[in-house]
Amino acid sequence: MNQETAGPEAPRVEPVRNFSVLLSPTSRGARLARLLATEQLRSWELPLSPADQIVAELATNAATHGRVAGRDFRLTLYVVGDTLRIEVTDTVGDRLPRLGAAEAGIGSGRGLLLVDAFADRWGVTPGPAPRKTVWAELSLVPGGSVPAPAESRNVTTR
Repeated sequence: MNQETAGPEAPRVEPVRNFSVLLSPTSRGARLARLLATEQLRSWELPLSPADQIVAELATNAATHGRVAGRDFRLTLYVVGDTLRIEVTDTVGDRLPRLGAAEAGIGSGRGLLLVDAFADRWGVTPGPAPRKTVWAELSLVPGGSVPAPAESRNVTTR
């Protein structure tokens, strides 16, 4: 005689969604980063804003300040639980971004101010040499905040 027994219900495990692409460190590569991120977020049925703006700013910084001929930058998007993490990795690890006040009359220098305003958390993870990764996290829960990741203890953050 066969009997089926029902055990305790297994906890539901949410898959980690991720997307990663190498792009040329050019203005075209930065624009493509924003377009690809927008399409990926749309396919995951996640809000596009402000993530698209954060991707645009970080990718532009990688193409402008992290540019090395022949070396691409990487855009990575992760969704873990209720958090979207945006990472842009370039190959100029010795030039870490710093949040500073934008000067009047200058058309640039506001990118990290926007990232700081839009992201729940952001920071820089150095290495492996010669790389650095600038990351930003957004809570996908309205009014929620992103818990501090363990790695933030040893990185430059806002």
